[in-house]
Amino acid sequence: MTYNSPYTKDDFLRDDRGPHIWCPQCGIRPSIQCFAGALAQTGIDRDKIVVVSGIGCAGRIAGYMYCDSFHATHGRAIPFATGVKLANPDLTVVVFSGDGDLFAIGGNHFIHATRRNIDISVFCINNGVYGMTGGQSAPTTHMGAWTATSPYGNCEPPFNLPHLAESCGAVYVARWTPAYTDELTQSMREAIQTRGFSFVEIVTPCPTNYVRYNPTVNTGSKEHTRIDHSADVHSLQYSCEAQLVVGTFVRRQRPVFEVQQNNRTQT
Repeated sequence: MTYNSPYTKDDFLRDDRGPHIWCPQCGIRPSIQCFAGALAQTGIDRDKIVVVSGIGCAGRIAGYMYCDSFHATHGRAIPFATGVKLANPDLTVVVFSGDGDLFAIGGNHFIHATRRNIDISVFCINNGVYGMTGGQSAPTTHMGAWTATSPYGNCEPPFNLPHLAESCGAVYVARWTPAYTDELTQSMREAIQTRGFSFVEIVTPCPTNYVRYNPTVNTGSKEHTRIDHSADVHSLQYSCEAQLVVGTFVRRQRPVFEVQQNNRTQT
């Protein structure tokens, strides 16, 4: 498929920042390649795009993007992005961060931005732990998994992130892994072009602080995943044993917050 765009994906990557900081086999770098490709396909003016990240391994993403970007404090990427969007609704605002940043310390912000239907896209690198700070358990760590803070096995059930996003009101919800480069790129493009709060989960377990100690974890390879766009989001719990279901699960329309806010102020 060809796109009428003045950009290529290389136009959105700061190659002068290389070599990158991520570990071998980490899925963040290929995910950024998909993101850059998605931005190029949209044809949106690079000066009208803002990328916001928080703290953690995925929090470094903003610094590698060749567009306006911001490295926010821990858990505050979404409220910062909300402020940017409300201050200038003409901007395309994307939050690209990790599961700990977005769903632990930042979980409350995710819930409320979703229910308000802020017109931003949120891409979550789900690596299963706090990878940068030593491999502590996170809200996405599998039951029974060994981590630095669960040496006898994690006893807390992980979030089903697509279900959480759908139940809070997201208008677009998808899940992929870096193994699906074409599908992930397309999903990111669709999310960016969707009016309202869109969410894409990118499952890529941390090779250094998670997979090394939990060799049975599903790493998201195509052999251990299946595409099912019609899957019920309630059934998408991510576990070590079952196949990982990927696809685009939610497409719907809701009034965006910015329009509702303008209507209120003008009456």
